[in-house]
Amino acid sequence: MARGPPGVRECPPAQMPPPLACTVRDCHAPLVRQDRVWACPNGHVYDISRRGYVNLLQPQDRKSLDAGDSRESVEARAALIARGIGRHTIDAVVNRARALSTPGEPLVVAELGSGSGETLDLLTASMMATAIGIDLSTAAATHAARRAPSVTWVVANADRRLPLLDSSLDLVLSVHARRNAVECHRVLHPGGHLIVAIPGADDLIELREAVQGTAVARDRVALLVEEHAAQFEVLDHTTVRHRLELEREALVQLLRGTYRGERLSTSPRVQALDSLTVTLASDVVTFTRRD
Repeated sequence: MARGPPGVRECPPAQMPPPLACTVRDCHAPLVRQDRVWACPNGHVYDISRRGYVNLLQPQDRKSLDAGDSRESVEARAALIARGIGRHTIDAVVNRARALSTPGEPLVVAELGSGSGETLDLLTASMMATAIGIDLSTAAATHAARRAPSVTWVVANADRRLPLLDSSLDLVLSVHARRNAVECHRVLHPGGHLIVAIPGADDLIELREAVQGTAVARDRVALLVEEHAAQFEVLDHTTVRHRLELEREALVQLLRGTYRGERLSTSPRVQALDSLTVTLASDVVTFTRRD
């Protein structure tokens, strides 16, 4: 929450300060890092938590005090990625980001729904970048900050106005997460890019059939393109797909890590599974900002 000016000493500026913006209604002034806070020129100040993230949520931006993914969901996804399950999508997104970057020039990038932090962790380890991860879940921000302390982790609602300055980013990422075409257009500079990964038509289709009794392949790419058509044009599209045989523990984690899937993870059908060959598929679409 914002509070009055603390009169603290300003820290030495980073090579490329993260372009955060104040989230107090009608302010939107630049935030500057000062010791253990972020502050704007209008006297609004946000503490950096002991866990390493800054909470920029305003009361109107949340529906509950425990908004976003639960700790169990965050830890389930992190455990899967640590075993390489789902890593192919992250690799595809990071490789695409590297291809878009200019050698020798640092990238300014934000991720919407940054989760447990694996994408920005890998990206910043492989290229020069000022990175900001935005997630509604404090559990996700806590995990991500522990994993990659060099990234700026922010608790905010990506469905609302993004806590970023106008035309301040080179790249925005969304990996099976929130999307906000209008706001992405605002924060990207002309010529900037947006990379979106969404579940492929047959993603987890075997698991969905085993748990729900039926599964329908659903291609989401056309809807994604339509959703962004006014602000972005498609640069390219690729599909990444792996099939893995997974034991019950991993299947339960897959359910816990998916939206609204946690309640299904304890169903009798899941408990009856010893193993299952599962398709993990993602469509990765790169957009260019329309001027």
